[in-house]
Amino acid sequence: MRERDSRETIRVGSPPAKPLVAYDGRCAFCQRWVGRLKAITGGRIDYEPSQQLAPRFPEILPQAFERSVQLIEPNGAVTEGAHAIARILSLAGKKRWALWAYEHLPRPAKAAEAAYHWVATHRDTADVLDRWLLPGDDPKRSYRVARSTFLRALGVVYLCAFLSLWVQIDGLIGSRGILPARHFLADVRGSLEGVSAVGRFVRLPTLCWINDSDASLHFLCGGGASLACLLIFGLLPVPVLFLLWFFYLSLTNIGQEFLGYQWDALLLEAGFLTIFFAPLQWRLRADNPRPSRVVLLLLRWLLFRLMFMSGAVKLLSGDATWRGWTAMKYHYFTQPLPTWTSWYMHLMPDWFQSMSVGVTFFVELLVPFLFFGSRRVRQFAFLATLLFQLLIAGTGNYGFFNLLGIALCMPLLDDAAWGWVLRRKTAVAPAAAGWRWPIWITGALVILMLLLSAPILLALAGAESPASVAELRHEFAPFMVNNSYGLFAIMTTQRPEIIIEGSDDGTNWKQYEFKWKPGEVTRRPRFCAPHMPRLDWQMWFAALDLLRGREDQWVWAFLQRLREGDDTVLRLLANNPFPDRPPTYLRAMVYDYRFADWQTHRRTGAWWERRLIGMWGEPMGPSR
Repeated sequence: MRERDSRETIRVGSPPAKPLVAYDGRCAFCQRWVGRLKAITGGRIDYEPSQQLAPRFPEILPQAFERSVQLIEPNGAVTEGAHAIARILSLAGKKRWALWAYEHLPRPAKAAEAAYHWVATHRDTADVLDRWLLPGDDPKRSYRVARSTFLRALGVVYLCAFLSLWVQIDGLIGSRGILPARHFLADVRGSLEGVSAVGRFVRLPTLCWINDSDASLHFLCGGGASLACLLIFGLLPVPVLFLLWFFYLSLTNIGQEFLGYQWDALLLEAGFLTIFFAPLQWRLRADNPRPSRVVLLLLRWLLFRLMFMSGAVKLLSGDATWRGWTAMKYHYFTQPLPTWTSWYMHLMPDWFQSMSVGVTFFVELLVPFLFFGSRRVRQFAFLATLLFQLLIAGTGNYGFFNLLGIALCMPLLDDAAWGWVLRRKTAVAPAAAGWRWPIWITGALVILMLLLSAPILLALAGAESPASVAELRHEFAPFMVNNSYGLFAIMTTQRPEIIIEGSDDGTNWKQYEFKWKPGEVTRRPRFCAPHMPRLDWQMWFAALDLLRGREDQWVWAFLQRLREGDDTVLRLLANNPFPDRPPTYLRAMVYDYRFADWQTHRRTGAWWERRLIGMWGEPMGPSR
């Protein structure tokens, strides 16, 4: 006997008084979904296990009961499968468009039946996916507490980023700064002559197209800090997250050399994804609807790319120090802004430095794969990555990077784990009704992120991505929603430092001291994180570029501001050796710096030893 097509209708001789759904009472997956349907349909539809109903309706074959749900209506009509689900929702007054689409559009109907058939024949697999995607109130499968904790932590990161930039913005890109943003925007406008305002915005997304004054820069920094406080307090999470991303993007796109660090891009990508992870309610609460699981996966994918690519580039670069397990012998004194703890770590024996390289490879190359494991495996990955970020933060100054790295680890833990960490009850409050991001938005987001990630991963494997995908990545690049990562691919073994000196007579020279980068050899290296001193960092890059035979032109603009005695730039430095008037002459001397050994430190108090390499360029003399 042939099996009945789900679109064919049979009738029973003794129909029920109101719609009745027969389901497999022995299937946990079926029971869970019937519970959800009951919550949707209320008392309009009855539900009973097919094992009890089969004798009442001999017209329905036993194999029909086994393969799908059966909807029996008061007129005696029986439907099954996806058709039955669409009719159940319609009879309850919900999603009537689904039934219309099923009955009038053949292709969607076939697709729905194919999907239903796959689920019905793979119930164990569907059960696992269902428990993960729709966890209910099980704290071991819920991420509402985890989401709230992560969002507030991201608010702290944004607050640090905006405040740190705010105190430097005038000297860096203000109208009298080293690289004025208004000059940069004027150059971009000139290069895009004939392009509409919308076209310019797409090429360079920034609110500063509207107003590029110093007041506008301060508004973006101060407004970003205020919005970050709202996020920390859990208010208006989605609009606040969007504005935080947009404000920081606006500053990053005009920051030129001073806002081109990987953690600036990382904050923008994390901030963009988090918009779709946040609840669509006006405040963060324990009973917010559950977060999107696919966006949760995207956040873990971002953390995976950050960590794994940082390890991969170290090996793929062919750098001898990484492959020879000696990189950490140089790292502590050659990193951009060492701390006093770096000095002690540098004194550790060679076996310890080699072991540190092994730990780095383990955490960056192996642990990231555990981000997608079982909850116990993820808890181990969380702990390993957390300790790694704390170790980096404890031996170097990387601005807000380590805070952001720690925040990105938080979605690895479920609510039960966070309940233990926060010493709270692990029970999750029942979710209140409310808006959630629709699957067509989060699904499109997943596809977009995977497509944008493809060129990066293919490049690591030495392959080229399709031209269409590469073009898509190029079009989205200005918005920084998907970026490439990889820290310290090449370990530098020397530390050149540019020391700025001024003189009134060309004979007696006085040194400009920076706030954080090495200068006087007796000054102890200090901690400044989560503050990000961007001028000090760029001086490190400029010195490295000298080793590669390149000159960073922005350094000349910096020297010109010192020559003019501009207070906005001088405030970025630790001292001004010419408080009355600018010096007549300026020069940049290049030294090779190394940590002093223990005996030298005890004898002289010096933390550094330095050797003069030469002069960078020619001295700047009197203006004509």
